[in-house]
Amino acid sequence: MFSTPDPIWPVIVLAVVIGSDALMSIRPPRFIRDCYAGVGFPLEWGWALVYVKLLATAGLIVGIWHDGVGVAATAGVVAYFVAATIAHLRARFLGSEFWLNCLGMLALSLAVLAWSFAF
Repeated sequence: MFSTPDPIWPVIVLAVVIGSDALMSIRPPRFIRDCYAGVGFPLEWGWALVYVKLLATAGLIVGIWHDGVGVAATAGVVAYFVAATIAHLRARFLGSEFWLNCLGMLALSLAVLAWSFAF
């Protein structure tokens, strides 16, 4: 079974970033709306992504104290951004939103998974 994260600060950073993204997505700014439109995701369904991100944030925080929860939440965040990457590639929406936001978040979540749980 996976233990709690060591060190914990990368998980906390990821939780803050994902939680902030969830809060921003409640009333999405232009760059988030443009991203939804670029990949063909309906703006009316944005609430579902807010819940996914809030649940991920909760899982990251709870996982600081409970074995296995943090690694599962971090792996879920990785899966979310892998799916987002696939959506961007399929839609050929490869602007700065893809390179900075999507791949940047995928890299951050992979780094947290590797650093806090694998090494």
